[in-house]
Amino acid sequence: MSGRKIAIFFMVILLVVAVIIAVPLALRAAPSRYIAYAADRLPEPLKESFNRIAVPQQESPILPTAVPLADTSALLGNTAGVLAPAPTIAPTSLPPTFTPPPHTDVPVPPTETPTPIPPTNTPAPIATIPPPTPTLPPIPSSIRLVGFRHQFQEWNNCGPATLAMALSFFGLNLNQAQIANATKPNPEDRNVSPTEMAAYVNETTPYRALFRVNGREETVKHLLANGIPVILELGLNPPGDLSWMGWYGHYMLAVAYDDVQEQFWVYDSWLGTGREALSNTDPNGRVLTYADLARDWPHFNRNYIALYRPEQAQLVADIVGAEMDDAVMWQNSLRQAQQDAQSDPQNAFYWFNLGTSLNEARNYEAAAQAFDQARAIGLPWRMLWYQFGPYEAYYQVGRYDDVILLADTTLKDRPYFEESFYYRALAQAALGQVADARNSLQRAIAFNPTFSPAAEALTQLESGG
Repeated sequence: MSGRKIAIFFMVILLVVAVIIAVPLALRAAPSRYIAYAADRLPEPLKESFNRIAVPQQESPILPTAVPLADTSALLGNTAGVLAPAPTIAPTSLPPTFTPPPHTDVPVPPTETPTPIPPTNTPAPIATIPPPTPTLPPIPSSIRLVGFRHQFQEWNNCGPATLAMALSFFGLNLNQAQIANATKPNPEDRNVSPTEMAAYVNETTPYRALFRVNGREETVKHLLANGIPVILELGLNPPGDLSWMGWYGHYMLAVAYDDVQEQFWVYDSWLGTGREALSNTDPNGRVLTYADLARDWPHFNRNYIALYRPEQAQLVADIVGAEMDDAVMWQNSLRQAQQDAQSDPQNAFYWFNLGTSLNEARNYEAAAQAFDQARAIGLPWRMLWYQFGPYEAYYQVGRYDDVILLADTTLKDRPYFEESFYYRALAQAALGQVADARNSLQRAIAFNPTFSPAAEALTQLESGG
């Protein structure tokens, strides 16, 4: 082979190597929504390979683990003990007002006046899970609501698309882009919370939305039977050839149920309305069995959003019952999480729910222990895309390194979570890493300029409190 041919041969080899290296890097630098758009238009056999190249893969399928509790009886036994707030550790290097944002609740109809959670120095009263309200009239064994307009979600638009579908029941012809523009200023934002979705309805439409936790199958059926659509927040392991993607949080719009078949029907912004993923638009909806609901709903503490007309406010209050009161709802949520964890102590989501409820009781020490147990069992690596309880519990008890570890893990390759930047900043400032804290807050604000806690914290940090 001549010298010229050898040179050309090596140039071709170098070019191929450069392409092999550069193409994945270029793809990963592109916004993920464009990757998804491109992959969806490839022949079926190429889709998975393309996604695996283009989308950064997580090194571990679970969050960093923690040491499990040797004895969990203190968290699962005496409810009065775990409800009593534990003292928190005040960071010494932070301005006094530089703290996590207070819990906020979705506005309720004007006719409702929720009782606030007791102050931190008062143990929350103990309440039992109330039985179904006896005055509610019986409901049929099956019901179907009609008039919904299905929308397939655009990139990261599960929440806005599902909310648009729910509002179409009332004749509002909104598209998901309109809702997304109001609820997530950055298209890479992975999560629109139930609180944000309900607030959008209450503040911008003539209709009402109520966000609750600790829901029950019977509550959903009663709401549907009275013409009230319900959005459910569940964990989802994508089916079929999408299974390699792993666990996600997902919203589904319940439109029907049947007790004989033991199933709901849902409109799904990602998987469509039929049995086949991404391909079927059967107006009946996708099947969600009662068993699947019982398995996947606790991944998000059985969250739901009921949407209704203002004149239905009292009807909704009657159906929801005692849990219209936030304090009762969170106490019952805590008891339910205890019962769940006792029945299946290897279910990480049950321990996570226990930590969430203990946070609401301001018992951060016990909450941190519950989150430790959840991490020891193994939580999906996307868990902190959607729920931020571990950040708050660990920060409040002075475990700043744990906050930073979880935030760094969540933000790696995906710097799309203003909450993770924010809590990382709190921990960095508490450790005296002021420059790092400033950078984290600036990144939170750059990603979501409407995230006021970060802006307020940055102002406090710059002024020295």
